[in-house]
Amino acid sequence: MASVADKRKTFRKLHESGCFVIPNPWNPGSARYLEGLGFKALASTSSGYAHSQGFADGALTRDQVLTHFREIAGAVEVPVNADFENGFAHEPDEVAANVKLCIDTGIAGLSIEDFSGDEANPIYDFDIAIARVKAARAAIDQAGGDVVLTGRAEGFLHGRPDLDDAIKRLKAFSAAGADCLYAPGIRTREQIVAVVKAVAPKPVNFLNHTNLGFTVQEIADMGVRRISVGGTLSRVAMNAFIKSATEIAKEGKFDSFAGIISNAELNTFFGTRR
Repeated sequence: MASVADKRKTFRKLHESGCFVIPNPWNPGSARYLEGLGFKALASTSSGYAHSQGFADGALTRDQVLTHFREIAGAVEVPVNADFENGFAHEPDEVAANVKLCIDTGIAGLSIEDFSGDEANPIYDFDIAIARVKAARAAIDQAGGDVVLTGRAEGFLHGRPDLDDAIKRLKAFSAAGADCLYAPGIRTREQIVAVVKAVAPKPVNFLNHTNLGFTVQEIADMGVRRISVGGTLSRVAMNAFIKSATEIAKEGKFDSFAGIISNAELNTFFGTRR
């Protein structure tokens, strides 16, 4: 069994060269299946987990999320990156305290975003955003420094698609101690390349949460080091569930049951991964 220290060492090593996909499970079963497919690392998804619990994204408590991180990290032998949203706090010292709790769950990496949670004023002012990343960095260093810190610029997801501002923030997050940089919501080749060049040699995470027409190799060729999919896999599963249940409720048919994986196949898979 891989130790937490081993997982963190592996995760940091993955960021040093090449490009890897870090898909996002939302429960232990999906995490174990992704591990079984050969993915070298996984990442949590705030939206996927929240929806699976019957809540909107962002509506869960810090302690609910920390419990989820511990559950996912303990379910697999590969490293897990935690989507720690905005750190469940506004002030830097509170972010630092929560980051320490997050580290204790056994995750190998975590991200801190500059989304305030207030859609009327969604992005933290520049100075406070930097201070929050510095606080997260200090908390990680005090805990040993082996957890990978990702700094996230959230403008493109919250009505402020300003590439220059995103790059300014990512460069500042890098200087503040972020190991990996991330601007979820950028979509074009030009945007991706610009971000990669701006923060080099630090690695960039790219969110491929819809069909943008890029393959893994094409994204790697742009210089991206890490590719995540956010809550998309969980929405694929939810979409299939909704379509099947709707067909039963509205049409009285069970056609969607054709061709699905069998109970025996899943029992065999999960039975061999204990």
